[in-house]
Amino acid sequence: MKKVYPDAAAALDGLLFDGMFIAAGGFGLGGIPELLIAALREAGTRNLTVASNNAGVDGFGLGVLLESRQVKKMISSYVGENAEFMRQYLSGELELEFNPQGTLAERMRAGGAGIPGFYTATGVGTVIAEGKEVKSFNGRDYVLETGIVADLSIVKAWKADPSGNLVFRKTARNFNPPAATCGKVCVAEVEEIVPLGALDPDSIHLPGIYVHRIVQGAHEKRIEQRTVRPRA
Repeated sequence: MKKVYPDAAAALDGLLFDGMFIAAGGFGLGGIPELLIAALREAGTRNLTVASNNAGVDGFGLGVLLESRQVKKMISSYVGENAEFMRQYLSGELELEFNPQGTLAERMRAGGAGIPGFYTATGVGTVIAEGKEVKSFNGRDYVLETGIVADLSIVKAWKADPSGNLVFRKTARNFNPPAATCGKVCVAEVEEIVPLGALDPDSIHLPGIYVHRIVQGAHEKRIEQRTVRPRA
């Protein structure tokens, strides 16, 4: 099975449809699948539900899909850097399902592992638990959360081999691996594709069995919050 595609548009060809559910990797602006997001915008696929730790920033990452009104609903943990997100949410144009960060990561991991639901103490007694089953174990209450299974996963890795084995860098490991596993189809963009056998098996973070398509490209290194000291 040939997994390497020439560009992001080709890697998404035949996978997109209006109303689909997408799981997107990344943490802040680290490890976000920016090339695949740009290809999604060009494709014009609409009414998307997107599960992602955050929603990018204005003009970059998932923020470009918000600007083009292609996202119907976000399932997220942190959205504080995106003014357009805030505007759409407060005006009722965008649906939002807030998840505690660890809960969102575990929902993705559970979906990828075939686990339909799990209990967690996080969110008990708050609005997070409203409308959900709460059960007591050993005298402590836990809320039932469901696993996430997406139509498509889009992730970014540092290195890949032609079989789809992936290596992530630093904080890109937070959400990319669970996001990758919870999709029915996973497309990964990478900085470098190395020959088969070049990756140390002990250094592979995600086995290629989870990855269906790969695209290599150049990526922009943005800093979400740049803080500098004044020159002396």
